[in-house]
Formats: sequence, C-alpha cells, structure tokens
Amino acid sequence: MTEIKGIYAASLSVLDENLSLNVDKTINHAENLIDNGCHGVVFFGSTGQSQLISVSEKIQLINNLSKNKYKDKYIIGTGLNSLSETINFMKISSSLNFKDFLIMPPAYYKYGDKEVINYYSKIIEQINDCRIILYNFQKLSGYKFSKDCVENLVKKFPKQVVGVKDSSYNLFEVIKIKNFSVLIGSEEKLLKGLELGCAGIITATCNVTSGLARKVYEDFYQKKNQTINEKLCKVRKVFENYNLISGLHTFMSQKDKIYENVLPILSLLSENDKKKLFEDLNKLDFNINNLKIT
Repeated sequence: MTEIKGIYAASLSVLDENLSLNVDKTINHAENLIDNGCHGVVFFGSTGQSQLISVSEKIQLINNLSKNKYKDKYIIGTGLNSLSETINFMKISSSLNFKDFLIMPPAYYKYGDKEVINYYSKIIEQINDCRIILYNFQKLSGYKFSKDCVENLVKKFPKQVVGVKDSSYNLFEVIKIKNFSVLIGSEEKLLKGLELGCAGIITATCNVTSGLARKVYEDFYQKKNQTINEKLCKVRKVFENYNLISGLHTFMSQKDKIYENVLPILSLLSENDKKKLFEDLNKLDFNINNLKIT
C-alpha cells in the first residue's frame, strides 16, 4: 500500500455569484495546484468551506472528479458532523473509486479519546475499503488527538487509519508508527517535520505556495542547500495574520474575480487588511504573477 506523502494543498472551493459551487473551476483550480508543484490536493477540507457546502454539491463535484486525469492524486474531505451523512458521502465516493479521506471528529460537542475511537470505528464498520487521514485541529473541532488515541486507532484499524494531519502540532514530533503518514498543517514546520521523518504537509496556503513548498521538499530529499524555506515560512506567516480563507480568496481574486465569492459567515478581507496583505507579500517578492517555481 502506497504511503500518502508529499505536498498537498487543502484546496479552495470556487463559487459562482449565487454562491453555488462552481464544479468546473474548483476542479481546474486543483489541477493547477498539481501542475505547479503539489503531489496532490484535498477537496472539502476546512479551507474548502466544507462545513458550509451542501452534500448535493459535494456529490456533484466528486462525480465529475471521478473522470479527471489526476483522480489518483485527490483526497476527499468529509467536513460533516453527522455520522450517517459522513458514511453515505464516503460510500458514494468509494463507488467512484475514491478511497482516501480526511476526516475530522464532529465539532461543537465535548468528548474524549474513547468517544473518538468509537466514532471512527462506526465509520470503518460501514466502509472497510478506505484509507483515513485523521484531522487533528482542536481550534475547529474542540478536540485534540492524543498520542495514545492515534496509536490505538492504528492498532485497531491498521489498514484503514493510515495518517494524521496535525494542525494542532502536538503529534508530529512524537508519533512514530511504521507506514503511517504524519502530515503537518503549516509550511513553517515543513522542514523540521521532514527532518523528524514526517511525510509532508496538507495546508491551506499551498493554494499559493505550492511551488515554494515543493522545492523545499525536493531539496530536502536531494540533500541540497535550502534556499527557499525562509521565504516559504515568511509568506505563511503573513497569511496567518488573517483568516486564511479570507486572505487566500482575497489574494486569488487578483487573478479571477470569481474568488471574491465566499459563503456566509465568511468574508473577504477589509480594504485595510487587503492593502496590508499585499504590501507585506510584495516585500517578500511574492505576488500573483510569480507563484511558479521553475
């Protein structure tokens, strides 16, 4: 079984003016990310506004995605609190030969490791032929995976629980499981993670930093001097001054006005924040016209 590793973008969802999902442009955006350095793309993560997009629109996208030239490079996020909707969405995805999923535990409610193990057990009981990346992001779900919880899930489901996206950063330095992918949630920790044996990253800002991140990744494995990592980290730090979705859509709207469309309760950056974002990025010689690293 191939390990999930490399540079992955938590892809943006592209919306029309009526706030419906533009399936073709969302897929085209993902293709461009792969062409510009990503090993793969995650659809419907938190960056893709997954919790705000209807299940019917998600199904429409994956139906189209099943015929795409890069279909083997895609991971499907569920972004659903409902267990039954998560399972049904995964069943439809599996019927279209998508097997890799990024799944966060439900938001809002308070719970612990025991309940989390039960939650994933219920999913895997229904969908045995899948590979799940656990999504560790306490800021969004209210729960932070413990090392013990991850190890217990892998022990119970070694074929299904194959990785973790660590956006809470309490796991990437301590999880050491054979054939298990630890993927970090920020470019700032990419190089350190690789040095510790992590598999790569899944991150929002790779929507714009994919070329930079891929060079850091390749230079690490080719044992070359790191010439881009400092810039990569600084760009990430600039975006972290704002809501990442708002900042990324504001940035990408320079290329295409369609990126100005975001679902409530999200918004674009204010004019003051937009001005500051572009000023800070320009100081790093980072703009919409020089994203590609050759």
